[in-house]
Order: sequence, then C-alpha cells, then structure tokens
Amino acid sequence: MILGQEIDEAYKTALKEQDKIKLSALRMLRSALKNKEVEKRRKLDESEIISVIKGLIRQGKESLEQFEKGSRPDLAEKEKAEILIYSAFMPAEASFEEIEACINEIILEVQASGMKDMGKVMKSATARLAGRAEGQTIQAIVKQKLSSV
Repeated sequence: MILGQEIDEAYKTALKEQDKIKLSALRMLRSALKNKEVEKRRKLDESEIISVIKGLIRQGKESLEQFEKGSRPDLAEKEKAEILIYSAFMPAEASFEEIEACINEIILEVQASGMKDMGKVMKSATARLAGRAEGQTIQAIVKQKLSSV
C-alpha cells in the first residue's frame, strides 16, 4: 500500500475509533498534503509525502520545545503524541552501513574522483536516502569517502 493510502486508512480508523488526538494529527497531515498538491498542481509522490511529514515532525519538535519552555505540559504532551503519529508513517531509518554502501554505489556510478564531485554525489544520495537518513549524516560520510578517493 502506498503512503497516501496508508494515511487515508489510518484517518478512517481514527474516525471510527473517535481517537481525538490521532484524528487531529491526521487531519493536519492530510491538510498539509492537500496544500502541497494544490501548490504543485499534481499528485505527490512518495518522497514528497515524506518531505511533508518531515516538515510536520520538525514543526512539532519546535512547538514541543516552546511548550516545555513555557511550562505548558498539557500542550507538550499533545505535541509528543502528534510527533509519534507522524513518525509512524516515516520509512525505517537506514543503518550507517546501508548509508555507506549506498554512497559507495553512487560514487562509482557518477565516477566521482574527489571533493569537486561532492555536489553530484550529494544530489543522488539525498534522493535515494530520502526520509531514511539525515542530510548531515549523508554529508559527513560523503566528505569522508571523497576525501579518501
């Protein structure tokens, strides 16, 4: 099942179960996805959906931090719950070895010969590992690999 359908099914389930927090979070997610579709004027693909979810998670973490600073434990708990709901739709994180293997493949494919090819490698790596690895982690490994080539 593709990610968009998974989100719709989870929404329907939350609606039937009358799970208010989950329903609220999924409404927010569906709304963000719909806004992105309107902006792009087409259906979103998996990587774009993941990008929207990442944005909501990042936004939730920032809000969580502000609520904790502002001594609002009730709102902080709600944000934590929403972040968990959004995280359930994210693909599994890639291990260090998987990231490294993917980057090695990309270096061979683009025939990278040093740091001057970092842009080519990063572009391919971030596309392949979208949602599965942080950009900073990818960048660190690419730098390490290309400096030793």
